[in-house]
Amino acid sequence: MSDIATYPSLRDKTVIVTGGGSGIGEAIVSRFAEQGARVGFVDIAEEASQALVERLVSAGHTVKFVACDITDTEALKAAIGSIRERFGPVGILINNAAHDQRHKFEDITPEFFDERIAVNIKHQFFAAQAVIPDMQALSGGTIINMGSTSWMVGQGGMACYTAAKSAVLGLTRSLARDFGGDNIRVLSVVPGWIMTERQKTLWLTEESEKDLMKSQCLKRHLLPDDIARPVLFFASDEAGAATNQAYVFDGGWI
Repeated sequence: MSDIATYPSLRDKTVIVTGGGSGIGEAIVSRFAEQGARVGFVDIAEEASQALVERLVSAGHTVKFVACDITDTEALKAAIGSIRERFGPVGILINNAAHDQRHKFEDITPEFFDERIAVNIKHQFFAAQAVIPDMQALSGGTIINMGSTSWMVGQGGMACYTAAKSAVLGLTRSLARDFGGDNIRVLSVVPGWIMTERQKTLWLTEESEKDLMKSQCLKRHLLPDDIARPVLFFASDEAGAATNQAYVFDGGWI
């Protein structure tokens, strides 16, 4: 952690991260834990999530994992309740979970559409609904909704995903306006193509990497910590005036 800034305002805060078991989520969970926060996270992947908990707890950090399918709203609310019961009122929510499975337009069924919306935007709304009363009682809090540059660059091949991710901006700005009077900040962090193990395994090819390096101003791979770092900053008191905005971290792609 020697090269990660320390934010005293994050110590002892109760933080919830959705989709925290791997990739960007794993980096966010790890970095908040290293700040001395009490971190609860939900994920559907139990094995990877349990391994993360064991690693962080063995290092002396305070972490709780709850297995949860975030498309099941009642299960999501119950998971948040379990974390609250263990760590106290939630002051920071990171709505990170998403699924960018590629899909052909002509193959999309109503059931598939609803499931993509549920995993990519619906859970963000209901997770926020579950924690905002905590933040009101605490006289403030921060919600960070994870967006995507995919719809900004006009990426094709996953219309349900890009439609849902474009809606993150509208949700963010609406909640920021509605709850700013409660000192609740709501903003969006918008990653570009972050090279998680999943991305490298499923989507990265010699051709796509060549195109990416042409598009990005920065000629390097962006990694999960490139997103975890600004998430820490925006969740901290150092970003106390930041709300109602979306901040792009894509290496200068768009």
